[in-house]
Amino acid sequence: MNKVVSLKQVRPLLKDGMSIMIGGFLACGTPQKMIDLLIETNVKNLTIIANDTSYVDRGIGKLIVNGQVKRVVTSHIGTNAETGRLMIEGKMEVELVPQGTLIERIRAAGAGLGGVLTPTGVGTMVEEGKQKFIIEGKEYLLELPIKADLALVYASAVDEIGNAVYYGTTRNFNPIIATAAEIVIVEAENIVKACGLDPNHIVTPGVFVDYIIGEDN
Repeated sequence: MNKVVSLKQVRPLLKDGMSIMIGGFLACGTPQKMIDLLIETNVKNLTIIANDTSYVDRGIGKLIVNGQVKRVVTSHIGTNAETGRLMIEGKMEVELVPQGTLIERIRAAGAGLGGVLTPTGVGTMVEEGKQKFIIEGKEYLLELPIKADLALVYASAVDEIGNAVYYGTTRNFNPIIATAAEIVIVEAENIVKACGLDPNHIVTPGVFVDYIIGEDN
């Protein structure tokens, strides 16, 4: 099944109040065309789940500056002063999650697990309101899975049925979020024919992917 579509075709999927996972690290490996489509549609009250909030003029940062984000679940906001300002002024909720814990919570959702146990955050404000377990004399926090309505993924090469590969650091977060959302849209740098990728290099199987956006869309 050919999953390649236009930006116009996925536009109706974008709704106010959605939870959206976005791949990448400081905009490297972030699906910029889908970010621009979100801005164009001006959907509001979004919950964004991502490694960071990028910069004010790039990637996720543009959504925040445009006033479209109600809540952010992320591990890093230091490169985007607008995120910090809105958080301090109480205009946007920010849940800061240790980076490794964040990706493991997403991975747990994709794997159908009930959560993950981690020592990260024990004895700090991170543990507030969370269950604690003692295993072999060591304390752990129970961190619950994170799922989303939509995952926006960027891949270096994708075949027409959705199998995806990632080059270099563009791989950050992208393969994991592709497993943990109801709808997955992959923005592809290059699209090849079905079975045109070396199966040994495929990271995200096409079964996870619903739609593919190409560079020429």
